[in-house]
Amino acid sequence: MPYSELKDYLDALVDRFERVDFIDADPIAVPHGFDDPRDREVIGLYAAILAWGRRQTILDKMAELCERMDYRPYRFVYDFAKSGDAGSLAGFKHRTFQPEDAYWLTHNLGLLLRRYGSVEQLFARHLGAGRSIHSAIEGFSNSLLTEDAATPARLKKHLARPSTGSACKRLNMYLRWMVRPGPVDFGAWSAIEPSELVLPLDVHSGRQARELGLVERRADDWRAALELTENCRRLDPDDPARYDFAFFGAGVYGVSLDARFTGANKLTSIDSPSDR
Repeated sequence: MPYSELKDYLDALVDRFERVDFIDADPIAVPHGFDDPRDREVIGLYAAILAWGRRQTILDKMAELCERMDYRPYRFVYDFAKSGDAGSLAGFKHRTFQPEDAYWLTHNLGLLLRRYGSVEQLFARHLGAGRSIHSAIEGFSNSLLTEDAATPARLKKHLARPSTGSACKRLNMYLRWMVRPGPVDFGAWSAIEPSELVLPLDVHSGRQARELGLVERRADDWRAALELTENCRRLDPDDPARYDFAFFGAGVYGVSLDARFTGANKLTSIDSPSDR
């Protein structure tokens, strides 16, 4: 199967799912409800971290959190440690994310916002000379886990790190939201380039990517996310993460992949010069 045919097929899937009408039913709808870029990046982080389970439940819990933050998430988090307003988060939980997690995430993020000014600059601080998303996510999560020595170990389960082997799906999704251009994503950050992103990888996108021969590794872990990203970077060097819409959209909405591109027909060498 020619390389160009696979690219055309995936580009068509991206066009199908990267649409404004995709927003309302997705957690990205939460930051879309705010105009201030500072509010968007802060509430977007919570929306990404809490994005597991039924999507409507996620949206309902985020609506509750926005109300608790008085619809000013940046100011609420920035002032949290100083104000000691822990009562506003009392009782907030979503699945395994408990009130203790809400408190320490907000407390530590507030301290870091006071130091760096924005979530963007916190990620950028850890990119390093190699411009590594691995380093950026690792440093971001470690900063939130160690900013206060009293932070409980249980917060680790909500802040993924590549060093543990995790695919870091939710943080890669958050970076996609903030870095890529619209109409669904925001393109709000300049410190990270779209070409540097790692694709969000979960059970849905992993299944689709394997059927198309874009991932050989069986586990949905960090190495598999890098494998998928590298193959998508060959399809679009400037914006590999755009293909998240193709894999995730097809998986979530039950779209059967075209048999021309699966099974015995799938691409065996995505970078074959003869296919370019």
